[in-house]
Amino acid sequence: MFTGIVTDVGRVRSVRQTNRDRRYEVETAYDTATIDLGASISHAGCCLTVVEKGPGWFAVEVSEETLSKTTLGDWGEGTRVNLERAAKLGDEMGGHVVSGHVDGVGEVLSIEPEGGSHRYRIRAPRPLHRYIAAKGSIAVEGVSLTVNEVEDDVFGLNIIPHTWDVTSLGALKPGSRVNLEIDMLARYLARWQETAS
Repeated sequence: MFTGIVTDVGRVRSVRQTNRDRRYEVETAYDTATIDLGASISHAGCCLTVVEKGPGWFAVEVSEETLSKTTLGDWGEGTRVNLERAAKLGDEMGGHVVSGHVDGVGEVLSIEPEGGSHRYRIRAPRPLHRYIAAKGSIAVEGVSLTVNEVEDDVFGLNIIPHTWDVTSLGALKPGSRVNLEIDMLARYLARWQETAS
């Protein structure tokens, strides 16, 4: 489990197709001596398992299923990636409960300056848009954010200067694809409503 509070922006240093999956090596500011093999790390909102590591880097392998359902297939050498290590019992919950399971890929429609912040408009894939509510939580590229407004399948967000500076969100442009994870409570509430009789 994660909180959606990015703790490092890593950089993809290599991409290699293996006989099974795609392998990414990611440079990080984390002390990799404290990362166990098999540890879970959120990469742009997608929970991946560390399979190898060295000083200042670690490797993950990504299945074709994950590549087809996320933006990870777009990554190349030099791609900046939001990283978050798994939460430990007793950690501060600064964002919201994030599972690291991407629900869909959205599209950035516009980014406009608004005071010191930036206003983003993002289109969510259908039917995922039904689970996004004004003033609710959503994870975009692994970042816990509050939804400002929703109009059909488009929702708005404000990115404050701190978030702009310490995540990869400031590098997005109109047309960028982004990983989305809806709020877990919204998912369970919707499922309960579907099955309630």
